[in-house]
Formats: sequence, C-alpha cells, structure tokens
Amino acid sequence: MYKIGFDNKKYLSMQSEKIQDRIDSFGDKLYLEFGGKLFDDYHASRVLPGFEPDSKIKMLLKLKKEAEILVVISANDIIKNKYRSDLGITYDTDVIRLIEVFQRKGLYVGSVVMTMYSPQPAVDGFIKRLNLLGINVYKHYAIEGYPSDVQKIVSEEGYGKNEYVPTTRRLVIVTAPGPGSGKMATCLSQLYHENLRGVKAGYAKFETFPIWNIPLSHPVNIAYEAATADLNDVNMIDPYHLEAYQSLAVNYNRDVEIFPVVSAMLEKILGYSPYKSPTDMGVNMAGFCIMDDEVCKQASQAEVIRRYYAALCDARKGRIGKEVVGKIELLMNKAGISTEDRKPIAHALAKAEATGEPAVAIELNDGRIVTGKTGELLGAAAAGLLNALKALGGIDDEIQLISPTIIEPIQKLKVNHMGSMNPRLHTDEVLMALSICAVTDKKAKLAIEQLNKLKNCEIHSTVMLSHIDEKTFKALGMHVTCEPQRQAVVLEK
Repeated sequence: MYKIGFDNKKYLSMQSEKIQDRIDSFGDKLYLEFGGKLFDDYHASRVLPGFEPDSKIKMLLKLKKEAEILVVISANDIIKNKYRSDLGITYDTDVIRLIEVFQRKGLYVGSVVMTMYSPQPAVDGFIKRLNLLGINVYKHYAIEGYPSDVQKIVSEEGYGKNEYVPTTRRLVIVTAPGPGSGKMATCLSQLYHENLRGVKAGYAKFETFPIWNIPLSHPVNIAYEAATADLNDVNMIDPYHLEAYQSLAVNYNRDVEIFPVVSAMLEKILGYSPYKSPTDMGVNMAGFCIMDDEVCKQASQAEVIRRYYAALCDARKGRIGKEVVGKIELLMNKAGISTEDRKPIAHALAKAEATGEPAVAIELNDGRIVTGKTGELLGAAAAGLLNALKALGGIDDEIQLISPTIIEPIQKLKVNHMGSMNPRLHTDEVLMALSICAVTDKKAKLAIEQLNKLKNCEIHSTVMLSHIDEKTFKALGMHVTCEPQRQAVVLEK
C-alpha cells in the first residue's frame, strides 16, 4: 500500500518563505542557483512519498511576480552532444524544452547564458536558433586559473570579460539542463557585474539533496549518492558548519571543496562573505517536512536498488563504467540493502526460468504480484500490463481482453509496412488496441479504467525493456528495473 511520508503543502509554504527571507537579507536582488530538476523531480517524489514532482515550480509560482529565469548551458555540452538519460534528449534540446515549459507556466524567462563559449559551428548555430525564438543569449568565457586564482577571476580579466546579463526581477532563478553547466560561475559573475553597477545582489543555492538536517547515513541521503554515483559526488559532514556552529549538517564534497574559493570570491565582490559554511548558502526546507520517517526510509531503500539495476543496464550499454556499479554496491552494503528486498525480481526470474522466455513481474500497490510471459502475440511487458489491469479490475485471467483477430492485423502492419522485425505488440500498441476494444466491450472498458491504479507500482523485467515499453511504464508512473540482459531479436516466421 502506497503511504505518504512527506508534507508537500507545508513544504511549499516553508520553502517560498525561506527564499523570500533570503531575498530580503541582501536588499536588491538574489541570484538563486537551482540544483537538480526544477520540475519533473521524480527522484524526490520516489524517496519522499508525498513530494509532488512539480513542487519546485508550484513554489516558484508563489513568487512569480518577483522571479525571472536564467537558463545556463555549457558550450562544451553542445559540442559533445551531451544528453539527459532520463528524457533521451540532448542538453541543447532540453534548454528549449525548459523555456517552453516555463513560459506555459507563466514564468518569465529572461535569457540564456552560454558558458565556456568559444566559436564553434554547433554552438553558434544553437545561439542563432535561440535568437530566432526571441531569446537573448549572453556569452561567458573560460577563465584561466578557475577556480583557484580568485584575484584574477574577480577582475576585469576574469568575470569582467563575461557579458553582463540584464535582469529585471528581484529573484533570478539560475537553472540548467544538468550538472556541470556553470550555474554557480554564472551567479558569481553576475554578482561581480551587479556590484560594479551599485546593485545590492546576493547568492544562494537551492538543492533538495542531500538533505542537510537529517543524518548522513539516512537512506534518503544514501539514495541521492546512488543517483549521482556517476558524478563522483560523496555526501559528507560539512566541516565548516561544524566548526562555526558546533552542529552537524550534511553536504556533498563538491560544495565543501569549493566553499573557501566561493567565500573568498564573495568577500572580494561584496566586501564580506555572508556565509560561514556551504550549508549556510542553501535554502532547502525539505528536511523539516518529513512527516513519516519510516515511510521515507523504505522508499529510499527501494530507490537505491532501482538505481543499482539502472547502473547495471547503463554499464551493459557502455554508457558508464563498471566502477559506478561498484560504488552503488558499496552503498547498498553500507545501508544493509539487498536486491532480495525488491519483491518482483524473484517472481520475474522464476517466470522466465519456467517459460524459457523473457518475463516481467509487477507488484501492485496492494502487495499482489502479477507476471507476464513472452508469447506469439504479445511481449512480456505488454502481457504483464494486461494481466495487471485484469487483476486490478477483478477480471478473470482467462478472459481475452483483445481478440487475436485485432492483434494480428497490427502485427502485419508492423512487419510488412513499418519495418519492424518484432511482430509482438509493445505496451503502447496494446493500450491503443485495448482502448478501441473498450468502445464495445465492457471488460476492456473496465480494464482501461484501472490505469490510474498502476501509479507507484513496481515492475521488474528479466531483459532490458525497449525504449517504448520503458517510456510507457514511466508515463503510467510505474517504477521499472531490468536485468542487464538484451532480448534476442525476433524475426517474423
């Protein structure tokens, strides 16, 4: 049974108040670096059940009259064609997606900053594309000696060479498609230029994880470390906070390592450093809104296992090194977590062994397990999805929700006209066929009505799912893991 462990309403209220207080503490303007995902934060919603994926956007909408958004992208990421694995799109495409989503939400997008700029056809082409969309782009450059040579960085030869980004609101949200885009450098560069113009501007960070006021070994923080295993982030006690306040606070290695430099930069720009520790720079209130710690612990332990299987599959695909898998294994051992804790795994493997074909198992929110096997008409994922809908609707397992006479023409269309080598139906095709059947068949209609009950269900596949099947399950709000095995290509007989 899905349980709530996080008070989202309290979070929205506390978080917006905290940010407003930080704006007021500086006077004229606050540059707020947003780490993680500004919306669609599904990691947070998985480890903090009750956290809504669009909570940060809702919080910003409370401040939208004072806020504008500045999107940052590194020229290096465009050249390298870097992509977001969760969305399957490149960083430059995601910048445009982010802008469009922000604008639809009624948030003002002021401009885009191109960090690490140097003339390159792909980079200049993207700038031209943004200009055609009516978006102003400003160029920031690599600074020799960054980040250690504070004297040079905070000078006309450093930040002074960057183009100043005009902003009109008191709160400037600095966000990016992913880590390493240059958000912090952009904020500090702007502080430098604002200070030259006599504007009292400040800097703060908003990152949900790690949560600073819960234990270092808390599963919520361990889950964050598993999620960022490929970035070599390590959670740690903030030594500066401990020294300044004699109290424990959790931060991560990159912020702790860079803090002396950031503090020195702030002191040179503002004449003083407003922060005694990297934790002081943050404004995150999530830790105060956990209402059921045990629920959040269990959810986070489940997330670590999911991250482990995701790493196994990414390593098999050559996207990451095996050392990432090893790091998550160490985290699992540290937290006392085992793959045996994920119930669908054993059921899926048993079904595959019994049939000699790929299989899936789905754990429903009431604890029941249903399985799906590979057949001539349906893949295991599609079969498992149908079986789950039957179970949720109380429909007899022997009933055929979709007649073979409907499935077979779809198979012929796929193979004979669409170039597919696999005649078996994917999950999206099954749902479309089921929707058509629902027009005249009450059982099919009943099955379709169960779709919303699949949210937060757990599913495991004995082979890596196709992009289509994985996308369908994610759209339904299901949590997917796969064995790092490729399914053999099926040719039409």
